[in-house]
Amino acid sequence: MGVNDFGPETTASDVLDGVDLAGRTALVTGVTSGLGGETARALAAAGATVILAARDETAAAAVAERIRGEIPDAAPTTVALDLADLSSIRDAAERLGTRPVDLQINNAGVMYTPFARTADGFELQFGTNHLGHFLLTTLLLPNLQAAADRSGTASRVVAVSSDAHRAHAVDLADPNFLNRPYDKFVAYAQSKSANVLATDELRNRYDSKGIHAFAVHPGVCATGLSRHMSRDDFAEMKRMSAGKPGLLTDLKSIPQAAATSVWAATAPELAARSGAYLADCRIDRAAEHAVDPETAAALWELSEAFVGR
Repeated sequence: MGVNDFGPETTASDVLDGVDLAGRTALVTGVTSGLGGETARALAAAGATVILAARDETAAAAVAERIRGEIPDAAPTTVALDLADLSSIRDAAERLGTRPVDLQINNAGVMYTPFARTADGFELQFGTNHLGHFLLTTLLLPNLQAAADRSGTASRVVAVSSDAHRAHAVDLADPNFLNRPYDKFVAYAQSKSANVLATDELRNRYDSKGIHAFAVHPGVCATGLSRHMSRDDFAEMKRMSAGKPGLLTDLKSIPQAAATSVWAATAPELAARSGAYLADCRIDRAAEHAVDPETAAALWELSEAFVGR
């Protein structure tokens, strides 16, 4: 299947058909359910050595066992990672040491949660979806650089964002809802805008050093990500998607929803398109507020201050 044949129904296995990732190491966050587990399985099936990162390392070990059962030559490893706790992120990076990482898929996330704060006081969705992955990525920059230097091929960081980012920009003055009323939909959208902005600034700062970055919209599918949603929340989603018929009924399967992540991580035709926003295994266009260079730089600096980098 050629790249021009890829689309909404393409699966992760379709993308990696005939792709050889032997000798490459992939780190995937949020592997214990939904897209993360399928992303890790597909990469392992293509020959990658996969590091499974999750808050529950016992559950991650069960995913590793399933992968080994399906792919006898696979050798997945696990690392405990709670993206809502900066100390856990630092511990995970320390456990990885100097191990080269060719592909980093920042897949884990939370959606439409009731108001809560992370262990370090950040609003839960912004803290988990953006700041947690921001700290992990910046801590692993030497690992990504080492992989690029070793292979002669740019390493890649893939942020799983969402088209929900189009609804709201990041409020740089109050991203943690200290002075404005909490709205779970606004909070989720700004966290996904932050994913796109951080991708663009990562490209700006590290593209020339052999670290490429992509943000992806996986599509709408039924996963545990919706576990916090009430009936009223689903009604609000239906209202917000009124201009997109079928958005909440024509759902992707998990293998289909994982396809764009693995395409972003492996497609050779994207080598010159670092920073791109991708959907349905194709290059898409993010909202203007999520690709503004000044906002991206300001968010990066604010994030560094928040996480102590």
